Amino acid sequence: MYSHGSESLIKQAREIQDSELQKFYSRLVKLLQGKELGYETVDSLQRLHLILSANKYIRTLPPELQRRLQSLLSSPAEQFQVLSSAVLRETLPPAAHSGNYSQENIVQLNSHAAALLLSQAGSRADVSSLCSQLLRGLESRQSEGPTNSLTHTLPILNTILTHNLECLTEDHVTLLSKKLVDWLRYASILQGGGASSGGFFTGPRSRQPVPIAELDGTVSGDFFTVLCVGQSFTEDQWMNVFSFSALRHWLLTYHSVSNGNGTADTAHRLQLSLSHSHSFSNDDRSEVDGSVVSMVSVTSSSSRLLPPKERLREKSFQYCQRLIEQSDRKAHKKSDADLQKACLVEAVCILDCVCEEDASLVFRAFPCIKALFGRLSSDLSFARVLLPIAQFYLNHGEMAAVDCGSVWALVFARFPAELFNDPFLAHELLRFLRLNLESLQHRVPQYTHSFPNLLKFLAWDSPAVVDDFVDLLPSLVTAGTAVELLHTLLDLPCLSATLVLQVRSTCLPISEQSGRGLLSLDAFRSASFRGLFLFLLRGEAGSGDTIDRLSTLHELLVETADWPRVVQCAQTVPVLLHIFFNTVITVADEKLLAHLILVMLERSSLLLNIPKYNKEIHRVFSSHLLRLCKLHPSLVMDQSHELLEFSGATANVYSKEELYTHVVWVLGEYLSVSCDSRCSVTLITSCFEALEAVLFEITSSAPPPGTDCPAPRVVTTLMSALAKLASRSHDLIPRVSLFLSKLRTVTRGGSVAWCSDEEDLVAIVTRGEELWSLLKAPGVAQSVLTPPAHVTTPQWHRDTNVALPLRLRTLTNLTHSH
Repeated sequence: MYSHGSESLIKQAREIQDSELQKFYSRLVKLLQGKELGYETVDSLQRLHLILSANKYIRTLPPELQRRLQSLLSSPAEQFQVLSSAVLRETLPPAAHSGNYSQENIVQLNSHAAALLLSQAGSRADVSSLCSQLLRGLESRQSEGPTNSLTHTLPILNTILTHNLECLTEDHVTLLSKKLVDWLRYASILQGGGASSGGFFTGPRSRQPVPIAELDGTVSGDFFTVLCVGQSFTEDQWMNVFSFSALRHWLLTYHSVSNGNGTADTAHRLQLSLSHSHSFSNDDRSEVDGSVVSMVSVTSSSSRLLPPKERLREKSFQYCQRLIEQSDRKAHKKSDADLQKACLVEAVCILDCVCEEDASLVFRAFPCIKALFGRLSSDLSFARVLLPIAQFYLNHGEMAAVDCGSVWALVFARFPAELFNDPFLAHELLRFLRLNLESLQHRVPQYTHSFPNLLKFLAWDSPAVVDDFVDLLPSLVTAGTAVELLHTLLDLPCLSATLVLQVRSTCLPISEQSGRGLLSLDAFRSASFRGLFLFLLRGEAGSGDTIDRLSTLHELLVETADWPRVVQCAQTVPVLLHIFFNTVITVADEKLLAHLILVMLERSSLLLNIPKYNKEIHRVFSSHLLRLCKLHPSLVMDQSHELLEFSGATANVYSKEELYTHVVWVLGEYLSVSCDSRCSVTLITSCFEALEAVLFEITSSAPPPGTDCPAPRVVTTLMSALAKLASRSHDLIPRVSLFLSKLRTVTRGGSVAWCSDEEDLVAIVTRGEELWSLLKAPGVAQSVLTPPAHVTTPQWHRDTNVALPLRLRTLTNLTHSH
């Protein structure tokens, strides 16, 4: 696991003597007392961290060294902050360490020191105390602490919210909500420091405050947001940025804090909801600041009367609308354009949050969201922005009575069809589907019919998204989509190859001067085969179950069988088929299940020739064929013609051993009057003759060239099926007995051409003798080979209406008599 050098260092660290360690402590204290901390100090701190972390026992450092390390937490060099925090985490904290952290130290706290405090907190009370001190630090005026004191506080509080929300009280929520309102809405609109035009007479007095600018370079005429730019920022502007980054998390979690005044707060919100939805006036603080107020920044006349949570919601609403307005400006830098997209995602998500809390905001937000969708929907580079918009439409579209068809056409049609090779979009779109599965099933009819498009994500990058489809696939299985979905799952490797060809076709020229040409790529570009590939690339279900010329398609794609994407995709198909069949039995009737059995028999010969793929599919088909027939034995009668045709083909013995064995077993087990009254002696005889011909053929000659001998399980299953059928039609017993007696005679001469293993041959003969002995007594044979249900699942010992319980009790008393 470790290199030799690393193991040597760890061993030395574990075996260091206490006397040597004390000398090392003293030397390190002297180094930390120096005015300048150089490379030697860094090296010593790294050695100390290795010594402490390599030992399973937690050590206590000398008090002087502990103090020196704590002072390093506020070092201007982040390297020493990181090292001192890492070392102190490996030690026992001093008594009441977190409780003794003074207010002066709190305002100087940085992220590394905060992480140390949180890791060494001994109880929830310690975390709550730290949280209270941090919040009190937020109330201090800017001049009371260092310039950057507050910029570390909000991320620390956000961490506490994530891991220990219980330490907050309603007073904390009120305070933090008020501070977030101030930082979001009332940050300075002037750049930090001063701006100078340069020149000989440039000096502090000649520097004049410069207003912030928009991303397109124009002077900002409204309040500061994360999309404003400048040469430097003030602390409250940085807090504006930090507040926006933590806002959504806060809106989603502050409801979990216990609220004793929840009823009054709700009543107050209901009282004011109508007024702040319709009456608008300039904000109180914006008038004092003298900023130009846009339509985004106007708010309710009763805004100042709202409770802190309601006021934060209102200011969050304004802030997000301003961001959406700013995103329409043309950014000069690509990084700024990317920032616009990221802020749009967050803004729409926050609007969704506040509308979930206050339904009256939906009608104010929808015009903005609808206009944003209209502006971005034609540009697929904004696809990751459009997904939160789709979430907004899903959550609130019904209330606002808007048409969502264009949104779902984009999400389920264009996104998968054109952006299937975008891994980030695939992750976010599939996550969107998983989070909203129930709503999509009931409210979006396009969802269940979009599986040909959605499966393109799986066909392109199976390992990354297979977990998502394990969860999504059951929701796509309906009575109307089951057959087409089964064909589509079986054709997933073909779809994977087609997507690769599509990408290569757009990247490579039609005729290459050098390099080996791909026949499959030529076929993809050929007009004569275009229909085959277009069917695989279809966008929605309903245009047909499968392709008429599947064998032709497989021939065209034969060279793609070893492509990594195709192989990976083929490995996921058996897993998805298990999920499909487990789901379909809950939604399908017997007619549909009979159709699926027919599809299994047909498609067992029509699969892309990938190593091990066909055998895995046959194994899945076999297990679920048994399950379907056990649940509905009449399915054997419904598909008797197809099953007999499949079992009567000798070639299937060698190419489809697994599936063939189970088909034969199903025919022998369920082709009887007791399972279905429609079963006739004629049908039993036809089935017997078909299986008899196959068994005679494979046991009378060597296997075809290039194939292995038939598996012993196939031979014994055929013998058992013939014996079962004969026990139901006694006229067939002499024919089975004759064959079994001949089989015993033939094998006495030694090895045979159709069985290469002597032990297998002995097992086959033994099974034949057992069946032959049973068939001598036809009545016994039928009860043993195909016993009725009440025999296979007996409960006689529980049934008080029969005499067996009495006999058992009598025998028990006799055997235990004294």
